Amino acid sequence: MSNENRPWEGRVAFITGAVTGIGLGIAQAFADAGMRLALSYRNEADRAQTAQWFAAQGYEEPLFCKLDVTDRDRFAEVAAQVKDHFGEVHVLVNNAGVSVFGPTDEATYDDFDWIMGVNFGGVVNGIVSFLPAIKQSTGRRHVVNIASMAAFLPGPQAGIYTASKFAVRGLTESLRFNLAPHGIGCSLCCPALTRTNAWTSALKRPDDFGESGFGETDKTELEQFGTAFEAGMDPREVGEKVLRGMGEQRGLILTHPEHGPDFKEIYDASMAALPDEEAPADRLKIEELRREAMRKAEAGILMKMDDLT
Repeated sequence: MSNENRPWEGRVAFITGAVTGIGLGIAQAFADAGMRLALSYRNEADRAQTAQWFAAQGYEEPLFCKLDVTDRDRFAEVAAQVKDHFGEVHVLVNNAGVSVFGPTDEATYDDFDWIMGVNFGGVVNGIVSFLPAIKQSTGRRHVVNIASMAAFLPGPQAGIYTASKFAVRGLTESLRFNLAPHGIGCSLCCPALTRTNAWTSALKRPDDFGESGFGETDKTELEQFGTAFEAGMDPREVGEKVLRGMGEQRGLILTHPEHGPDFKEIYDASMAALPDEEAPADRLKIEELRREAMRKAEAGILMKMDDLT
């Protein structure tokens, strides 16, 4: 098959949280496309099972890197290890995260620090650790940050989780403009309900963040919540859609079609909230300069602060 039909063949990708769930689905889709992989993991049994899958397919064994994404020193070591092993790094997928819920008004500092530290801090650590190597590499390159539909849809039990995903959304949409002049693509992926064990996150809370305002985890209640995930999309389908979105250079990759009514409601509410009045000409000019700067940045032109005034 020609490289035109397999544009990512031979490209090196590093994926966090990549031996279960959506991370594994992305790794499988990337492997099908001929990519070479470095995968982060926490659990040895999950790593072994993933290695067996690659062997059964006859694919090159990934470079497995044990990593807690909140550990900045270890993240830097892994970035160096991946570059030394493959020579170049072309794709970064920040996927690792925790799905933990509870009433935000009762949350403690530990609740905020743990969830934000993994879901947002882990993305930051991936970007800081891997972007230098990606910038030094050549050819087709891309950064994908996996958020969630929670980046658009808040909920009463998901305040901190939602805040972390909103943060990933804002960071990614801005980073896209910074990376375009370097010839590096950047996508925000927001999956919805997917067939994973993400609901077990609350059972894996680190001792360092043990003081929770959410109360003791009710395993029976949590398992009942987990049954909803059985109706979710196959993680490999999510991975295939991520790969397709990268190929199409899409800034936003939405994987689930069922959220049209939600986006319409957001649009209608946003438009209704705008004051019904004329804006002064000077303010209109500044906003048009901002829009023009965004268009130029996305086209690969390096923009500076004085381009906004």
